[in-house]
Amino acid sequence: MGAQFGKETNEAGSFRRQPNRFTDRPSNDPDARWPIEADRYRLIWCRACPWAHRSRIVLGLLGLDRVISIGTVDPLRDKAGWRFTLDPDGRDPVLGIRYLADAYRATDPSYDGRVTVPALIDVESGLVVSNDFPRITLDFSTEWAVFHRPGAPDLYPEPLREEIDRVNEVVFLDVNNGVYRCGFATSQEAYEEAFTALFDRLDWLSERLSTARYLVGDSITEADIRLFTTLVRFDAAYHGHFKCNLRKLTEMPVLWAYARDLFQTPGFGDTVDFAHIKRHYYCTHDKINPNHIVPAGPDESLWLTPHGRG
Repeated sequence: MGAQFGKETNEAGSFRRQPNRFTDRPSNDPDARWPIEADRYRLIWCRACPWAHRSRIVLGLLGLDRVISIGTVDPLRDKAGWRFTLDPDGRDPVLGIRYLADAYRATDPSYDGRVTVPALIDVESGLVVSNDFPRITLDFSTEWAVFHRPGAPDLYPEPLREEIDRVNEVVFLDVNNGVYRCGFATSQEAYEEAFTALFDRLDWLSERLSTARYLVGDSITEADIRLFTTLVRFDAAYHGHFKCNLRKLTEMPVLWAYARDLFQTPGFGDTVDFAHIKRHYYCTHDKINPNHIVPAGPDESLWLTPHGRG
């Protein structure tokens, strides 16, 4: 299972995430192949996966879960990939497939890369429209505005987009993907390079958030959601499993308070499943944890303690 990531490690031992294969986008263009329509698409996610988690949070905050259905895969991934074993008979009840890979192969029979979540599926054809995780959430904020719930937050406000994009770029490189660069490095040099960049960036984020409640502007944006899904997994998985162990999140006062602030915001903590997170990381990466021992901690109740950032 963990060997699937071997193709994404270069000769120097550095992890290089594979590019997203399916990058089509539902559009309001009347001639679009994938039109913006209610009940046309299904978002496949996994509660354990940070890239999929961000899509689920945005979908809920904007109220798009009323018009885009949600399918959830098992946190344990076998050699065939993500499975629908949480559903009756092990099949997605809408798409009728047992593995997300079935939709990938239907869309591109030659595809031989890693099957990833999130995936936006066209229900009519069963084809994958997009597995382009950074674009999916931005499109939810922009292309799907006609279906936003009344009072939905503006997660990608136009005056702040350049700054949000700049923050997202460095956070992806050093933090979101940085923890994977630590965990899947196959050389000491590559690991230490990623480790240093990770904690330097966390220090930078701590300084930025020491004088601001949110990363960009005065309210929650796409940038906060992208950082949150890594932070909420940090002590439960990345600190030990991926050897990101200079400090725990709970030992970084500003980021710990910031993460709790978001966790206690409706639409965030209620989408977190620590049991799924730990089962996925500790039982899927065979080379890192061959005996599949799942840690009993950390104490989840700490996430509900006062954060003092109101």
